[in-house]
Amino acid sequence: MNTLPNDPLIQVLGAWSGDINLWSVLFRVFCSALLSAVIGTERSSKRHSAGLRTFMLVSLAGTIAMLVDMWVMEEYHAGVFLLTAGTAVATTLIATNSLFISSRNQIKGITTAAGVLVCCLLGISVGAGFYTLTLAAAAAMLFCLSLLPALEKVLKDRSNHFEMYLELTGSPKLKDFVTTIRELGLRIDDIETNPAYVNSGLSVYSVSVSITKKELKQFKSHKEIIDALATLEYVAHIEEI
Repeated sequence: MNTLPNDPLIQVLGAWSGDINLWSVLFRVFCSALLSAVIGTERSSKRHSAGLRTFMLVSLAGTIAMLVDMWVMEEYHAGVFLLTAGTAVATTLIATNSLFISSRNQIKGITTAAGVLVCCLLGISVGAGFYTLTLAAAAAMLFCLSLLPALEKVLKDRSNHFEMYLELTGSPKLKDFVTTIRELGLRIDDIETNPAYVNSGLSVYSVSVSITKKELKQFKSHKEIIDALATLEYVAHIEEI
């Protein structure tokens, strides 16, 4: 029973890797576990909700589903990858459940959720025998997860738009704070009250602002602006989010 792809790596590994046999099945399961372990280790090192075991299990589920579907199609001439489709849907539900809203009104876990879904697709890909595609996609995924955060931070620091987590000593002070940041050359795009801190003695907000003053755009970083706002006597705590 032959796999669908005519993958370049099959020419290197040998014809056995392009067939469905004991050794090719073991090889595909091994590749699935190894690549997902590398990706899962990167996520675990940054203490994300989905780590090493989750990424390995999701990838293996995709690989096993694809191998079973291919066998069923050959033996029973079925024309639909039902198990593979079901695994992808189930993985999407798992990824969705890894999302949560923090006490600072931030949606957390989007990257990890996307990573779980992509890892499942990697498992499906290697299960189908697309070795080159799987290796290229795994390398691209690691690049996105490991190296792009630094670039993303640089781009955010250079942006004229940013969001602040703000704790004031009392709600009447919000008017003074708004007046001050407007005088500094900032435009308020949005202010949201954070309900998680009700009855805490503090007035907590998420504030979205844009830098409108030319001098601020050229010479001040987000950190410098926030450090200046932190010196206000009625600001209990402030940081960029």
